[in-house]
Amino acid sequence: VARTQNINVKEHGSGNIGATNVTRILGKKAGILTLAGDCLKGYLPVALANQILGNQIDLAVTGFVAFSGHIFPIFLNFKGGKGVATGLGVFLSLMPQATLCAVGIFSLTLIATGYVSASSIMASIALPLAGLWLRFPQPFIILAVVVAFIVVQKHHTNIRRLLNGTETKFPQK
Repeated sequence: VARTQNINVKEHGSGNIGATNVTRILGKKAGILTLAGDCLKGYLPVALANQILGNQIDLAVTGFVAFSGHIFPIFLNFKGGKGVATGLGVFLSLMPQATLCAVGIFSLTLIATGYVSASSIMASIALPLAGLWLRFPQPFIILAVVVAFIVVQKHHTNIRRLLNGTETKFPQK
């Protein structure tokens, strides 16, 4: 999306390739397109694997590969995004009701704090808990725990800024 505007998002804002940084740099429309594209990167492989394989372990592995491919893309020297939107797509396919619970937590946290980073962290932690509560299959819960751990780890600099009171709220005016 940013390339269509001749902008390298890695050179602007936070330097992150995700929807939050794209929104800050190029506006809401570009941010929504980026979010949708990243979600589809997670959703489509899992949905296709579900049609072909149907095995819960294979679906979880497919979801992990899609998620990992976004975080560690070959084309960006293994330095990609934080995986939140791609993880959203993966889990919309695997555990839709639990994912909607996590989206609710994300939304409430964003409204309460104004921080996308805190919202992403809270949603990633809520997802495996919602999956357990709604009794989704164990391979999906394990994947949700692994993804939550990685998402929290990828937000380590944001956590530091949150604790220091220097994190940027969204949307930046």
